[in-house]
Amino acid sequence: MRDQAPDPVRPQRRLSTKEAAELLGVKPETVYAYVSRGQLSSRRAPGARGSTFDAAEVEALARRNRRETGGTPSSGGDLAVRTRITLIDRDRYYFRGVDATELAARHSYEEIAEWLWTGHLRPGVTFDAPEAAVSVARRAVDALPDHAGPADRLRVAVIAAATADPLRFDLSEEAVLGTARALIPTMVAALPPVRRARRGEGSLARSLWARLSGRDPDEASLRALDTALGLLVDHDLAASTLAVRVAASAHAHAYAAVSAGLGVIEGPLHGAAGGLAHRMLLDVLDQGDAAPVVAEELRAGRRIPGLGHPLYTAEDPRAVALFRLLKDIPHAAPALAAARDVEATAARHTPLHANVDLALAVLTASCAMPATAGETIFAVARTAGWIAHALEEYRERPLRMRPSGRYVGPEPPQPLP
Repeated sequence: MRDQAPDPVRPQRRLSTKEAAELLGVKPETVYAYVSRGQLSSRRAPGARGSTFDAAEVEALARRNRRETGGTPSSGGDLAVRTRITLIDRDRYYFRGVDATELAARHSYEEIAEWLWTGHLRPGVTFDAPEAAVSVARRAVDALPDHAGPADRLRVAVIAAATADPLRFDLSEEAVLGTARALIPTMVAALPPVRRARRGEGSLARSLWARLSGRDPDEASLRALDTALGLLVDHDLAASTLAVRVAASAHAHAYAAVSAGLGVIEGPLHGAAGGLAHRMLLDVLDQGDAAPVVAEELRAGRRIPGLGHPLYTAEDPRAVALFRLLKDIPHAAPALAAARDVEATAARHTPLHANVDLALAVLTASCAMPATAGETIFAVARTAGWIAHALEEYRERPLRMRPSGRYVGPEPPQPLP
């Protein structure tokens, strides 16, 4: 924003940097960040030190910040986060306004990632992992004990890849996009292969398959895996995504932001939910009936894995899209029948619909993948969404994701212990 010419009739009131910062509830350096982003104009008075700011313009920005955060600028109350990435509405969800299930049905995971990041589709795009980053990440992952889980391996891979990138602190959009296009295939390449992976296998889904299943992939199964990646790429402000945005708000680099997300997904209510559904399906297949398995879950006071979602009243649209493809996968019929048996049995107790975790469990159980495969698929897929949210957050006011605590401890002053 260019400097405004002073009104010759009524002089404008000018504020110092300190006064502007106090009115906005930010640090003085943040005021200059507003200037660099074109949100404020500044003028240096002849013979004076420092810049001055139009009081009316500063007050207008302060009002705008209060509307956006739902509180005073200094409260850090940005609980409703503005985003152009994902909308969940009426049992559907959309990526940049486009139906996400239709995108996943027609485009590869890499193409959907590019759409999230840039708003442009790049037909046929593939991601390549730099040899140096892969080498460092593999050595770090191989050093982990055998019982390390997928989130452990992926976190270590991301941290190792970061050490191989001296330019990781560049938060410009182009630099972060370059990081994203290299980091995701590096994460996959760092995982121990189950079957021999050929160099230049093409799609990320094919490369990931080699880390999850010892079977040779058929086209229907590969398509289902690629679609699952595309369906899971983002889901608004899930717990892990919020963690990523908090890290990005502090201007942590992209690797650190992704690490924050990976630290959250291990919870059984988030990324690990697919593994619980996988094990439940295997129990149903072993017993030949969902009733005793569902009864045991209810008797133990646990929620039934793979059923229900707080954001959808009907069936999870991601599950609907994935179940449609699973019918074409060889050997999937028993797991599909087990999933429908679980849903029908649970409906006698409470009307819950299948969610994407149950559909993902059918995919992993049908394709000779371990129970942890769902968590791996989820983490790899969601990394693209995390990068999209980090890019958005880098453009926002720094450190805005800073809520104030409501102290409920002993009234001070208390005596020294």
